[in-house]
Amino acid sequence: MNQKQPEAISSNAYRLLWAGFTAILAAGVGFAIRGGILDNWAAEYGFSNTELGQITGSGLTGFCFGIIIGGIIVDKIGYGKLVAAAFLFHFASAVVTFYPPFFGGADMAKEVVFKFLYWGTFLFAVANGTLEAVANPLVATLFPTKRTHYLNILHASWPAGLVAGSAMGWVLDDRMQMPWEYQLALFLIPTAVYGLMFVGQSFPKSEASEKGLSLSEMFHEIGLLGGAVACFMLALFFANVLQPAFENPQTGVYIGYGIGAVLLVLVGMLTKFSVGSILLFILFMTHALVGAVELGTDNWIQNITGNILTSEQGKILFVYTSTLMFLLRFSADFIEKRIGLSPIGLLLVCSILGCVGLNLTAGITSFAGALVGLGVYALGKTFFWPTMLAVIGDRFPRTGAVAMSIMGGIGMMSAGLIGSAGLGYAQDRYATEELQQADSAVYEEYKAEDNPSSFLFFEKVEPLDGQKVQAAKDTPAAERTEEQQLVVDSSITANRRTLIADSFIPGTMAAIYLGLLIYFSSIGGYKTVHLAGTTAEKIDQNDTVIPAHEGDPINGDDAKSEGNA
Repeated sequence: MNQKQPEAISSNAYRLLWAGFTAILAAGVGFAIRGGILDNWAAEYGFSNTELGQITGSGLTGFCFGIIIGGIIVDKIGYGKLVAAAFLFHFASAVVTFYPPFFGGADMAKEVVFKFLYWGTFLFAVANGTLEAVANPLVATLFPTKRTHYLNILHASWPAGLVAGSAMGWVLDDRMQMPWEYQLALFLIPTAVYGLMFVGQSFPKSEASEKGLSLSEMFHEIGLLGGAVACFMLALFFANVLQPAFENPQTGVYIGYGIGAVLLVLVGMLTKFSVGSILLFILFMTHALVGAVELGTDNWIQNITGNILTSEQGKILFVYTSTLMFLLRFSADFIEKRIGLSPIGLLLVCSILGCVGLNLTAGITSFAGALVGLGVYALGKTFFWPTMLAVIGDRFPRTGAVAMSIMGGIGMMSAGLIGSAGLGYAQDRYATEELQQADSAVYEEYKAEDNPSSFLFFEKVEPLDGQKVQAAKDTPAAERTEEQQLVVDSSITANRRTLIADSFIPGTMAAIYLGLLIYFSSIGGYKTVHLAGTTAEKIDQNDTVIPAHEGDPINGDDAKSEGNA
């Protein structure tokens, strides 16, 4: 093993690492504050849980466009131009989001407010995705011998942003009762800082870019299989966006899926209809589950726990879990090297803990119980996202920034379209079922008029009115009427059932990671792959070096047995 090989390949590697850290920190601050003001939006504008889920979901789906488009072009136009674009998107998102409270007036229709909040949140996500299209491949390139470690450090900024945003929300919202728009504007502070940190810096090239691989070669291992996952998520997005534009909503659905099909054909033409890597396809599918359970749940968890306990305790618990994540992400290298867990083994353990933690949280009745349940859940979700990115960097160097960015986009798109929106629908559906069973007359009094909730292929439900439910929750327990208490109890039971349903996602992930662990064991273990002739070549005697421009015997669809995949 080469002991003299430095862990960083550039003299400004650590400045670029911390610039990326600050950029993702800005995303975390905005995400956390937005999660804490959902009750403000429900009370002020009367949004249902499904509508709130759609708004917060756009804060994830927009990420997909930023990271996928950015990942495709970053090796060609350079990191600096993408950072500048992200900065402009962040500024634009603030202008659009703050238009209703500052310029719209009290008479602005609810539907119009919804559009401003939806698209403002969408632009915020585009900015975040563009930044990750820079930061993820950049850090993977800067630290080729310790990708898992430094990608986890990079993404420790996410929970750090969650902690900062939640703490500020707790003080400014629950204590000082500051208007939501002033709270959300705080994300602009780290935005200005990351802009300054990136100014004037030089950037390295990825292994694929260093070898001069074309975009077609970078896409070859993604192929039709990987493209199908990304195009399906994009089809879902366009279907959701286009449905309201047509008298018959199904027309929008057909057009959305048509766009997805056209994009898949374009991927086929770009790759000369390469099938792609089965392993990469499995990783893409699994990362869709990661996005749904990690970020989709994060969008709702402080709202859910705040409903079961108190709003203030929900914010404290969110800070608690985010702090655990922040600290643990600095220990990935210790876990990998000292404990001996491979990235796949680490992901397996995390998925089991995530499943157990969500079930424990579903049964909480006290703050102490919540500390235990959410602590287990935090341990589980901590390493999912950055470790999956590290696996892509380790196993698919030919794809440059493309596969890593597409996988990140799939995760975020899934978080918005499936995780966040699905959890909002689940709460609406379960609350409706519980209240109907308890007292159908009370349900009729509290249901929203002409505002059905729907999600994918599940049946539509008539949800409870957000303003009426929030009014019942805000009434002190001793002063509530019997009907108000029924509404509150139904909402809490719905929260518990939602978390139990959510736990099936990490349970499924555990089965997938176990299968991957068995697969890698059967071929000699998990090993890092490098391209021949790059600066990363033969960093470790246990790594695998492959030709840059030939068929991939390790991961590709034209696999040949070499015994050390």
